[in-house]
Amino acid sequence: MYNKEIYIARRKALQQTMSHGLLLFLGNGNVGFNYADNEYKFRQDSTFLYLFGLDMPGLAAVIDCDNNRTVIFGDELTLDDIVWTGPMPTLAERAADAGVTETLPSALLFKHIENAKADKQKVHFVPPYRGDRQLLFDELLGKNAQPSLDLINALVDMRNHKGPEEIAEIEKAIGISVDMHLKALELAQPGRTEKEIMAAVMEVCLREGYYYSFPAICTTHGETLHNHGYIHTLREGDMLLLDAGAETDMHYAGDLTTTMPVGSDFTSRQREVYEVLMNTYHTAHNMLKPGITYRECHVKAWTTIAEGLQQLGLMKGNPTEAAEAGAVALFMPHGLGHMMGLDVHDMENYGEVHVGYPRGAQKDPRFGFKSLRLARKLEPGFVFTVEPGIYFIPELIDQWRAAGKFTDFICYERLDAWKDFGGMRNEENWLITPDGHRHLGKAKPVDADQLLAAKAGKFEC
Repeated sequence: MYNKEIYIARRKALQQTMSHGLLLFLGNGNVGFNYADNEYKFRQDSTFLYLFGLDMPGLAAVIDCDNNRTVIFGDELTLDDIVWTGPMPTLAERAADAGVTETLPSALLFKHIENAKADKQKVHFVPPYRGDRQLLFDELLGKNAQPSLDLINALVDMRNHKGPEEIAEIEKAIGISVDMHLKALELAQPGRTEKEIMAAVMEVCLREGYYYSFPAICTTHGETLHNHGYIHTLREGDMLLLDAGAETDMHYAGDLTTTMPVGSDFTSRQREVYEVLMNTYHTAHNMLKPGITYRECHVKAWTTIAEGLQQLGLMKGNPTEAAEAGAVALFMPHGLGHMMGLDVHDMENYGEVHVGYPRGAQKDPRFGFKSLRLARKLEPGFVFTVEPGIYFIPELIDQWRAAGKFTDFICYERLDAWKDFGGMRNEENWLITPDGHRHLGKAKPVDADQLLAAKAGKFEC
């Protein structure tokens, strides 16, 4: 964990913003994999980590804005626990590392909340995302208790702006993430299997003492956006799409995607589409600066894709109009990127619209636009992904063609020959600086020639 002064400063800033009420934070507990003693790997709640830094199960905390009091609730290890875990610091010692001087047993949390409610204190909390935490909130506050929008907004405003200590951790995560992708490039040869490459990629991550920041996508069928099957054998002429990232021991994430040829080179058709993708990627990240909205960057990415696909005879009409109408969503149905930090999709448990949109804004409900996770004005300290993709999804093509959608922009008569193409995406992580933007972490192979150099072991990060 960081020096305690960082956590003290974060809690102080949050308390000053909220000013009144009791702020309630539940850490995560252990969860049984298939019985109680066979547990999933523990992952602490990110809000709890951000404010307290304590990476252990079974904790809760309150910040009492009215009485200027912070308490961590938890239980000391029993002798039976110590037999299995070995000796551990006491709860008071751990709390002191976070700059908290008051601890109480877990059983007293209920009494503490009852006293707050009796004193007419408003209890603020953020939305739970695990079933056991939801049940505990129901017990503490009643089933009709609603998350606090004030607390959500206050935390989003803090966590969206990354401090230098956070950026350093993110860049560590990205460094190992790049190594994961280099390993995949080395192994992406005919006859290999997706699961074999997936295992090697995870070894790179685990060998460094890190863990993966999300279940990786490693597939020769990139047109299926979240493909986790790992069931295919690579063939000459395939493309392998790897979407994978590492999480540091401080739980900050990296998130990268590489689409690579299987074998020695892209086919001519693959290279043509990849050049459109790369033009889109570079166009998008070159736009990044304070004050521009990420929706503008997204629409420009769609426009660039439309321009490129026109050259291939797959689209027609005005590219900007095609983008604004949503026609390009046939080929890129997801958003250009998302916030990143302690969560690979940072704070999305609070609600995407609260994190990635201006206060009070609603999502555009149209297909493609509704998948924009980030649309707000960019500000210094924002860390996020830039990840354009181009996909040929047969079921989507057939549905839109049957419905007669966007016939002014889409050349359906040419798309039958492309239904077996698959999909490709490139993703990297960026920081908004006071005067522009900065690529985070060491270099990953991006352009086609860089990918081929990496496959030959000649790419230098």
